Amino acid sequence: MPTFVTLLNWTDQGIRAYKDTTQRAEVFAAAAQKLGARVLNIYWTVGSYDIVAVVEAPDDQTATALLLQVGGLGNVRTTTLRAFGREEMDRIIAKAG
Repeated sequence: MPTFVTLLNWTDQGIRAYKDTTQRAEVFAAAAQKLGARVLNIYWTVGSYDIVAVVEAPDDQTATALLLQVGGLGNVRTTTLRAFGREEMDRIIAKAG
């Protein structure tokens, strides 16, 4: 399944409710599961981003739907990267010649 690394920043609303962040993470994981995706891990970070989530989803559309749902709640803004594992990268290199 494709892997996505999502970088999240709290909105003003999200930081005001920081005490609920772990509960919101559980809701995010449940929403992912309903869509056929899986949250592999969530990290709370210090630096340019407040949270990093690693998610597997069957396709780009599913990942995008999940992130639209979470973004629509108003607590975070997201930047998402499609990540390629070693085997995927080997196949990409083989195609490139």
